[in-house]
Amino acid sequence: MVTIGKENCDIFCIDEHKVTRVQERLGKIDLDAEIDLFKALSNNNRIKILYALSIEEELCVCDIALIIDSSVANTSHHLRYLHDLDIVNYRKEGKVSYYYLTSSVIKNILSQLESLKIEVS
Repeated sequence: MVTIGKENCDIFCIDEHKVTRVQERLGKIDLDAEIDLFKALSNNNRIKILYALSIEEELCVCDIALIIDSSVANTSHHLRYLHDLDIVNYRKEGKVSYYYLTSSVIKNILSQLESLKIEVS
């Protein structure tokens, strides 16, 4: 038996035009990409990396490892994950790899998250 709370409708009705419009729009969106992005943002070390790279334009792997209090190997793993999603990229200078955000979109997302925290507080 399903209990219907006050947040549900008292009757079952469907707006076919709205449902069809949303279904068509959802059919055109690559939801896997969004899922991957949210997965990237849901990891504590990866979100720290992204915040760090939004504060400093580029950082070397050793700096990032120190910032997130992790090993260089673990940090490299997270950076590779973010790189595979095209969220970060890197440039080599000798034997040192410097990482940076590939898009201002991530900076905007992080900024919006900060705004949400302030509004909720």
